[in-house]
Amino acid sequence: MGKNLKEAMKMLEDSQRRAEEENEKKVLSGDIPGPLQGRYENGCAYFHEEEREGLAKICRLAIHSRYEDFVVDGFNVLYNKKPVIYLSAAARPGLGQYLCNQLGLPFPCLCRVPCNTMFGSQHQMDVAFLEKMIKDDKERGRLPLLLVANAGTAAVGHTDKIGHLKEICEQYGMWLHVEGVNLATLALGYVSSSVLAATKCDSMTLTPGPWLGLPAVPAVTLYKHDDPALTLVAGLISNKPADKLRALPLWLSLQYLGLDGIVERIKHACQLSQRLQENLKKINYIKILVEDELSSPVVVFRFFQELPGLDPGPKAVPVPNVAPSTVGQERHSCDALNRWLGEQLKQLVPTSGLTVMDLEAEGMCVRFSPLMTAAVLGTRSEDVDQLVACIKSKLPVLTYTLQLREEFKQEVEGTAGLLYVDDPNWPGIGVVRYEHANDDKSSLKSDPEGEKIHAGLLKKLNELESDLTFKMGPEYRSMKSCIYIGMASDDVDVSELVETIAVIAREIEENSRLLENMTEVVRKGIQEAQVQLQKANEERLLEEGVLRQIPVVGSVLNWFSPLQASQKGRTFNLTAGSLESTEHTYVSKVQGTGVTPPPTPSGTRTKQRLPGQKPFQRSLRGSDAVSETSSVSHIEDLEKMERLTTEPEQDTPEANSPEQHLGAPGPQEVGQTEVLQKDQDRKDDCPQVEQESLR
Repeated sequence: MGKNLKEAMKMLEDSQRRAEEENEKKVLSGDIPGPLQGRYENGCAYFHEEEREGLAKICRLAIHSRYEDFVVDGFNVLYNKKPVIYLSAAARPGLGQYLCNQLGLPFPCLCRVPCNTMFGSQHQMDVAFLEKMIKDDKERGRLPLLLVANAGTAAVGHTDKIGHLKEICEQYGMWLHVEGVNLATLALGYVSSSVLAATKCDSMTLTPGPWLGLPAVPAVTLYKHDDPALTLVAGLISNKPADKLRALPLWLSLQYLGLDGIVERIKHACQLSQRLQENLKKINYIKILVEDELSSPVVVFRFFQELPGLDPGPKAVPVPNVAPSTVGQERHSCDALNRWLGEQLKQLVPTSGLTVMDLEAEGMCVRFSPLMTAAVLGTRSEDVDQLVACIKSKLPVLTYTLQLREEFKQEVEGTAGLLYVDDPNWPGIGVVRYEHANDDKSSLKSDPEGEKIHAGLLKKLNELESDLTFKMGPEYRSMKSCIYIGMASDDVDVSELVETIAVIAREIEENSRLLENMTEVVRKGIQEAQVQLQKANEERLLEEGVLRQIPVVGSVLNWFSPLQASQKGRTFNLTAGSLESTEHTYVSKVQGTGVTPPPTPSGTRTKQRLPGQKPFQRSLRGSDAVSETSSVSHIEDLEKMERLTTEPEQDTPEANSPEQHLGAPGPQEVGQTEVLQKDQDRKDDCPQVEQESLR
C-alpha cells in the first residue's frame, strides 16, 4: 500500500508540474487574451520591433518543418530542392528582398503572383494563375514553401480570397501567412467573410500600434505550431529576459484601453471610412476603387471625367464638346489634377491624414486610411464632412481646367511665335514658351534673352489682376524658361489669353531691340556731337580773331567793341535718332517737340468688358448660369458700349432743328437772356460802387 501511495503521489506531482510548465509556456509564448481570443484559437505570439521580422521567423519555421535534415546538412538540402516563397504583386514594396536577405536565399526562390486582370479586383491575387505556377514549380523539382496573402493591401486595402488560398495551401502542403490592415476588423462584432477566413491561416502579423495610436508598441505575429523545439530553433521562442519584456508596453497599453476602448477605436475608424465612402458615391467625377468592400477601413478615390456623351456630368458645371484626341490623354491629364487635389485637401483638412500615391493601373489617387491615422490625428466625423465639402468646392476648378487644356493647346499651336510645352506634372491649363528671333530650338540650355523676355511677360501678366495664376520656371526636360498657367476657377476665354501672351511678349522683344539699337545710336550721336562742337569752336576762334584771345587786350577790346555771339550747342533727339542744333532753343526759349513717336503695338482684337468683368473671363452672353433678366441687361450694356466705340460722335440735331416749340427758347436764346441778366445786375451794382467811392 505504501509503495502504491508513493507512486500515486509521484504521478500527481508530475501532472501538476506538467500543467505548470504548460501554463508557463503559454505565458512565455505570449498567448494574447482579448478581442482575438475567440477568433484565433490555440495560437502563440511572437513580439518584434520590425514589422517584417515576424514573417522572416515564420519562413525559418516553415523551412525547418519541411526540410528535416536542414539542421544537419544546412543549405545543401535547399540546393537539391529549392524552396519557393509566393508573394502577391500588390504586397508592400521591399518585402521579398528583405526575406531573401534575412534567410540567405537567392532571388529566384521568390515568386511574384500577378493580380487579376480580367475578373475581380485588380489588386487581388490571381488564384488560378497561382495554382498554375505551383504546378510548374513542382514539375521543375522545386518545393512550394510559403504563401503570403493580404487582408488589406498596403496601397488600396483590398483583401485576397483567403478561403480559396487556404484550400490550395492545404492541397500542396504550403504555409499560409496573412498580413494587412483589415485584420483589425477581427475585433469587431461583424467581420466580412473574406477577412474572417484569415483566422484559419497558419500565421498572421498584427500591428496594433498604428491601429490604436500607441507609440513604441511592438508588432505581434500569431502562429500555430505543435513542435516547441522547431519554434525555438526558428527564433520564435527565447529564454532571454529582455526578449520577454518586449510585450510589456503592449500589455500595459491594452490594460489601459481595455477591451471596450480597443473595439471603440477600431470601430470609429471603420465608421469614418464608411461615412466618406457613402458621401463620395453621391459626387460626380469621383471614382472609388474599393466599392465592393464596405467593411474595408481604407478608401481610395480619384478625380476622373468621362466623355460628355457617356457621363451627364454635374449640373452646376456645363460640359462643352471635347475633341476626340483628348480621350487617350485623360489619364495623363488627370494624374496631375489628382496630385493637385490631394495636396489641396491635405492643406485644407490636415486632420484627415490623406496621402497621395501612384498606382500602376489607375494612376494618381488619394487614400484615406483612418485606421492608421485617426487615433493619432484625432479625426472626427466633422472632419470627414469638411473633407467632402472641400472636394465639392474643388470639382468646378478641376472640370474647367481639364476642359480648357485641349483648347489652349490648339490656340497656342495656331499662334505664331508661341510653342506649347507638354508638361505631365503641371496641373494647370498648360505651359507656353515664346520663341524670340534668336532662339535656338535645338539647344536645351538656358537662354538669357528668353529668360529676360519671360520675366517681363510674367510681370505684365500678373499686373492684369485676373483670376489665373502665372508662374515662370524651366521647361520640362529642358532649361529654357516658360510661362506656367494655373488652374481655372471660371470659364476662361482661351483665345484672348493666348493672344494677350503673344502680344505682350512681342512688345517686350521689340522694346528690348529698340533699347539695343538706341544704345548704338546714342554712342554714334555723342561722337558726332563732339566732332561738331570741336569744329564750331574752331570757327568761333577764327571769327573773333587773335587779339580777342590775349587776356588783357581781349578784355579791353571786348569792352570797347562787344561781340554779339549766339550760344550754340547740340541736342540729341532719341525719337528721331538725329543730332540737332540748340540755337532755336536759345532764341525761342522753347524746346522743340521733335518727331512724333511711333504707336505702341497692340493686339489685333480689343475686347469690351462689362463693369466688374476681369481679364480673360469669357463673356456672359449665352451663359446658362445667369438668369434671363440679368443676361438681357448685360447684353444691352455690352451692345451700348460697342455702339459708342464704333459709331462716330455726331452733333445733336435738336439744336438746329426747325421743329422746335414756339414757346420753348432755343439754346442761343437762353444764352442771350443769361448775358442780358448779368449786364442788368452789373448796372444795378454800379450806383452803389460810385456812392462808396464818393464817400
